[in-house]
Amino acid sequence: MLQNFYSKLETLLKKDSRFVDQEGDLLKNNVIDCAYKADKKLIELLLENKEVKNKFFSKIKDIQVFNINDFVSYIQDKNFLADSYTKYRNKIGLNIDGKFLNERKEVALVWPFKDCVLEGGMTKEDEKRKEIFFNEILAQDEVDKLLAPKVLTNWKKYTSDGVGAGRDLPLQRDADGTIRENLIIKGNNLLALHSLKQQFQNKIKLIYIDPPYNTGNDSFGYNDNFNHSTWLTFMKNRLEAARELLRDDGSIWINIDDSEAHYLKVLCDEVFGRENFVANIVWQKKYSPQNDAKYFSDTHDHILVFAKKKENWKPNLLPRTEEMDARYDNPDNDSRGVWKSSDLSVKTYSKEYDYSIKTPSGRTVDPPKGRCWRTSRTNFKELIKDNRIWFGSNGDSVPSIKRFLSEVQQGIVPKTIWPRNEVGDNQESKKEIDIIIDDKFTTPKPERLIQRILQIGSNENDIVLDFFAGSGTTGAVAMKTKRQFILIEQMDYIEKVTVERLKKVIGKKIKKSGKLLDEVDFDDGGISKAVNWKGGGDFVYCELMEYNERFVDKIKKADTTQKLLNVWKDMKSKSFLNYNVDIKKFDETIDEFKKFTLAKQQRILFDFLNKNQLYVGLSEIGDVEFGVGERDKKLNEEFYG
Repeated sequence: MLQNFYSKLETLLKKDSRFVDQEGDLLKNNVIDCAYKADKKLIELLLENKEVKNKFFSKIKDIQVFNINDFVSYIQDKNFLADSYTKYRNKIGLNIDGKFLNERKEVALVWPFKDCVLEGGMTKEDEKRKEIFFNEILAQDEVDKLLAPKVLTNWKKYTSDGVGAGRDLPLQRDADGTIRENLIIKGNNLLALHSLKQQFQNKIKLIYIDPPYNTGNDSFGYNDNFNHSTWLTFMKNRLEAARELLRDDGSIWINIDDSEAHYLKVLCDEVFGRENFVANIVWQKKYSPQNDAKYFSDTHDHILVFAKKKENWKPNLLPRTEEMDARYDNPDNDSRGVWKSSDLSVKTYSKEYDYSIKTPSGRTVDPPKGRCWRTSRTNFKELIKDNRIWFGSNGDSVPSIKRFLSEVQQGIVPKTIWPRNEVGDNQESKKEIDIIIDDKFTTPKPERLIQRILQIGSNENDIVLDFFAGSGTTGAVAMKTKRQFILIEQMDYIEKVTVERLKKVIGKKIKKSGKLLDEVDFDDGGISKAVNWKGGGDFVYCELMEYNERFVDKIKKADTTQKLLNVWKDMKSKSFLNYNVDIKKFDETIDEFKKFTLAKQQRILFDFLNKNQLYVGLSEIGDVEFGVGERDKKLNEEFYG
């Protein structure tokens, strides 16, 4: 009887096109919004049905009064909502750390679904899919299982001799047990990050990421009504996991454009602490103006820099340039080496430092009007004795102080504006990748840009992480500058782009007459010549072991109802379905299923899958149902310790 009323109300509401999506489902948020506005059309609609009118209206002196709160509460009730949340779904995100916003002193970024975990990841523009939300608070046991370590499979070790194929495994570790292998991991980056925690928590020195920019033109093609909110949830989940991996003296560098940069800054303030914000670097990514731009020609990206604990983080100085050193000379053949002269006078006036100086030629010199010398008369005499004052080659010039190159700071403090002539641009990066990879990759970053980031934020042998690995630029530069890298990428191109690029970085020893020579064929582009890279090294590739994720891909790729029904046939015997899926009942109503749009059919099958079994959990490694091989069992035992 109660369910019958639900159906009546839903049918009634669907008469208004504002409340129905393209697939015929009820847009409950739109209904609630109109209710709060006492929308005339909604009220007229509800008054059409006697049973609905009696439930949500009170008659006062022949006037029907709409009980808005009763109606909204009913719409929000978990029994009415066809999902796994409670009636508080729309209130998710109104509190942070258990406190409502009006109880907190700081500024917070709030959006729908903030308290949720977004499992899904990037897809290409033509592969949009509905993503999976879990609520941390109301389904904590599900979230814990979702984020638990996963089984790693398909292990390969690549060396300059070729593929190790297992003979070069086991994994190498240092004295304190830290894994000392360059790693490339294929799979969902949120789950991979959580799988790294056991071995790499508090061990990563630097994280660089170039996430999807959420411009509508990139690979973050989420097909829902909360695209901006979805992106923020997506980033928040991953940044929280990344923070746990950073060392206390570590930092994270995030490449982003104007579309989300300012929201991302506030989000990072919350995740890392506003006090740990270091800088917003502006990188000139383009040279030529975009003449068809509607408003401004976009020529820069932002790189947000946050330290895990700013008091522990110290940036490295950048190397001095040849141009800077060329400003030094040694006209008097000083044994201390080259030097350049600096003004001896200063603006800050002191009577004590205002005195006359006699040059070797006999001329008397006073400081300029309103200024004084930078040192006392007594100390000036000591500088004369130490040959640190320069009066010109004829001994008749205004005195200046000699600054020796050997005594200046051996490096330069990084600036926050990085021009393309210093760190490269998009055009340079595309040339770099096109030379070594046949597959056209549209969004690489120049090696010089990543080199500068690694120079400032890390040292040799430090571990560098990139969990949006893309074409693998971070790994290439890390290897060439003697850092250890961990790359995570879930797109299928990882094997033909990322892995292939890193294989060319390590190079391959040349064979002649069946024997390996010391000569190596390697990637000599990018920064290779600048750092004298000659190839060498190795890396390990592995994947998160898929289970239900295989069916997610099949559902996504099915372009006809019949293909979907074939997927369903496999799902019944080979996947983990949600406990409440009634296979028999669904098969009996398959004709009704066929009447739905393809998109709705896909979503129904997608919803049937148990989302905790998208990948095989480490705790289930011994379950014969998943078929984990003995080699994988051994390597997972090694990896997870």
